[in-house]
Amino acid sequence: MTLALAAAAPFPPAFAAQDVKARSEQDDARQKLDGVRKEIEGLTKAQRDTANSRDTANAALARQAEQVSTAAKAVRETDTELEARKRDLAQLNEQRAGMQAGLDQQKGALSDLLRATYTLGRGSDLQILLGDENVNRISRALAYSRYFQENRVERIRGLLADLSRLQEVETAITAEQEKLEATRAEREKRTGELEKQRSEQQKLVAEADSKYKDQAQRIAALKQNEQDMNALVAKLQKVIDEAAKAAEPAPVPKGTAPSAPLGNLRGNLPWPTNGPVHAYGSGVIIVAARGSEVKAVARGRVVFANFLRGYGMMIIVNHGNGFMSMYGNNETLLRGVGDMVEAGETVGTAAAPAGDNGAYFELRQGGKPIDARGWLGKRH
Repeated sequence: MTLALAAAAPFPPAFAAQDVKARSEQDDARQKLDGVRKEIEGLTKAQRDTANSRDTANAALARQAEQVSTAAKAVRETDTELEARKRDLAQLNEQRAGMQAGLDQQKGALSDLLRATYTLGRGSDLQILLGDENVNRISRALAYSRYFQENRVERIRGLLADLSRLQEVETAITAEQEKLEATRAEREKRTGELEKQRSEQQKLVAEADSKYKDQAQRIAALKQNEQDMNALVAKLQKVIDEAAKAAEPAPVPKGTAPSAPLGNLRGNLPWPTNGPVHAYGSGVIIVAARGSEVKAVARGRVVFANFLRGYGMMIIVNHGNGFMSMYGNNETLLRGVGDMVEAGETVGTAAAPAGDNGAYFELRQGGKPIDARGWLGKRH
């Protein structure tokens, strides 16, 4: 259109020179713009490749997180079994102490009876020699004494048999305890190895995230350059066409309605775990020690319990009325989807903290994040 007008009505010399200069600058700008677009295409492809690598790394991290969770849970179960065996041994020791006391008592009584019988027997011999007329009485006493001796001996044999059986049970429990100790050590070692692998995988994911963000920043910068170039081309086109280009009005952002307050819970919820706290995203990070119990802040039903990218092993509890609580970066999930939990009930254990990272907690109402600290009670 512009070229047709220029052929029909020649421009004044000054305007013609300006037009030629503008066209030259426009061609140069378009060439640069083509170069920028090609660079953006290349970076976009590289970013897609990085995203694929990051997805692969995250998938591996998810598998490792589940393995660590399973291994840590096995260690916890072994600890429970060991505590049960310790209680069994304590009960056996009490039984053995009682039996030993009974055995000592029976042995003492038998010794007294033997001494009395010996004394009585010596006395009967003397009485016979001297012609005592109470020989029958002494004989009956000796017969009774032998009967009581046999009875005591039988009781002692029974107690010894009981102690022998008790010793066999104790030996079996001790062997089982030693086996459990070995199993626990092996499981703890395996958990440590998996934790180390997960830590290394987390580094790979962090590197991929950093690379992805760097590429995103470079693409954003190039797109800004592209926008600047487009603005320059538009400006030059304005000189050539002697037409003004209208700017598009900025869109008006839509407002969001505030969440409704819930007075009977605000400021009274228990903290899910202990440790230093700092804000993170829409929630808070609690730098808890590895294995610390993570507890539900209120009664509700578990609606999610699995790996979630960026949050590790995550458990989400629905409390009704649009309220949900989220607990991330767990080592072990102790509750599953559909389980009802009470306030203060343990739902998981915290994974080992990495730097400022730790157990993640977030509250939502109506699907939107709300200030978690404002709803949690004061820490003592």
